[in-house]
Amino acid sequence: MPTNVNEVIQKLRPAQRRRVEARAAELVAEEMTLRELRKARKLTQVRMAKQLGITQDSVSRLEKRSDLLLSTLRKTVEAMGGSLSLVAEFPDRPPVVLSGIAGDDARAGLKPRAG
Repeated sequence: MPTNVNEVIQKLRPAQRRRVEARAAELVAEEMTLRELRKARKLTQVRMAKQLGITQDSVSRLEKRSDLLLSTLRKTVEAMGGSLSLVAEFPDRPPVVLSGIAGDDARAGLKPRAG
């Protein structure tokens, strides 16, 4: 008979269940769509549109796109008050922060971080 994850979680002690649920929430928080990120930042599409100098409809379309220019993504994240980093990950070395991409002039002179 297949195992139901909810049944397994219900059988855990309360402390274990809280740890599992907290870790699950962390994992969910690590990955968000632009729309989810905007909402988590408590921003409306109208406010984002004003920050970006575009229409609310354009923000809506932007959030639905699966393929963005890095410069567009950077501007969007910055309009939310954040900054964008691009990290290349390889199985045989520590992650490398890529610089000089999509108008990232401020980081262009930085060396990859050591791991």
